Amino acid sequence: MRIALLAPPGVQSLDIVGPAEVFWEAARRLGDPNAYTVQVIAGSADPVRGTGGLRFVADRHIFDPDEPIDTLLVGGDPSFAAVDPAMVQWLRRRAGTVRRLGSVCTGVFLLAAAGLLEGKRVTTHWECATRLRNEYPNVDVDSDQIFIRDGNLCTTAGVTAGMDLALALVEEDYGRELALIVARYMVMFLKRPGGQSQFSAHLAAQMSGKSKIQQVQQYVLDNLTAPLSVDNLAEQAGMSVRNFTRVFRQEMNMTPTEFVDAARLDAARLLLEDSAKSLQQVAIRCGFGNSDGMRRAFIRNLGIGPGEYRQRFRSAWAGTRHTAAPHAAGSRP
Repeated sequence: MRIALLAPPGVQSLDIVGPAEVFWEAARRLGDPNAYTVQVIAGSADPVRGTGGLRFVADRHIFDPDEPIDTLLVGGDPSFAAVDPAMVQWLRRRAGTVRRLGSVCTGVFLLAAAGLLEGKRVTTHWECATRLRNEYPNVDVDSDQIFIRDGNLCTTAGVTAGMDLALALVEEDYGRELALIVARYMVMFLKRPGGQSQFSAHLAAQMSGKSKIQQVQQYVLDNLTAPLSVDNLAEQAGMSVRNFTRVFRQEMNMTPTEFVDAARLDAARLLLEDSAKSLQQVAIRCGFGNSDGMRRAFIRNLGIGPGEYRQRFRSAWAGTRHTAAPHAAGSRP
């Protein structure tokens, strides 16, 4: 299978190198160098300057005659330089000819510019999610996922998530056993523990630059079972409700209530993944009051209930729409 990695100018180097290494290792473990043929495609014959001072000499460029592509993944440019119209046109033309289409990190913006994401559910780096929503309102952006599969479209979060996606594609193509072998060799998880939240409440608290807001966030994390209404949190901050709400949203790009929900969900997800506690015990410990309240929060924020979340945890495709059964390990699709 030919894997094409499209490298725009200024590409995040790991967007290219990470998936390439996963596919290469899978082919090596199969003992068949042709199991995956990885090609870097650029906008011209000139070397592509990537991040970290790396340069990529592309195997092909977009003006070469077309060759069959099985899976096309688009790397991202963290600087958000102007999108190359020729690359956009090439993507529009090739998108319908591939079995799988996807992006790593901000590569999703190239797919969006090509009009390939209308009505699709996608993810990207959490730092860029708001921009993607604003520029492409007809795209369903879910920034709380490591990667998402919507039909034959795959999109990922931050740069290392491209490796998570590549590993899941290996599992789809050749089975779980091979994917586990590759994951162990590359010191990766087949699926990241805690796995789908890129921007957890704990990380949000660390990133806040306002001392009063930080104190309130830490209070929330330490007191999940306490009454955490906006009024109570404003009192903790020593601010009026109106001013507290305004400052919190400005600083965190979320409301205090959304932060409380995220903190309780983070805690519940970890307990569901790492313990055998009952749903009722998890709900009480994380401040939901009861399992019904926790279930409503899970459905509202994640689209699945806590019981299903726990059952899906070990699946590399948890949280996606993909349901196709993988091929047996070592077989060709």
